[in-house]
Amino acid sequence: MRPVQHTVRVPVTLDKALRTLAQREGISVYALVQRCVTAGMATLADPAARGISGPDMLLELASVGTRLTEAKRMLDRVLFTACAAYGYARAAALGLAESDDVITAQIHAAYQRQRRLAREEEP
Repeated sequence: MRPVQHTVRVPVTLDKALRTLAQREGISVYALVQRCVTAGMATLADPAARGISGPDMLLELASVGTRLTEAKRMLDRVLFTACAAYGYARAAALGLAESDDVITAQIHAAYQRQRRLAREEEP
């Protein structure tokens, strides 16, 4: 195969990026340009390999958002259950003769306290 020479003009910022990447890879700028052209041609020749489309990406992001909301709900339920378990275990361990209403109030207070502490920790 006989190589053909082409002259390529690139913006200064792209030239700086090419030089930096070539130095990091330990190859010449010309070798890196050839690699970029080869990779670009392969991408343009096979449009199916480009990745997902914009609408597909939006659907996937919406799906991730939905799953995140479900996970937050589940964690909130886990926190409440842990507070309830602690409240009843504490009352039983200390032999307190408290009514369910009193223990329930303590559980809700502990739950709200933990939620407040979690919000304070967020950046």
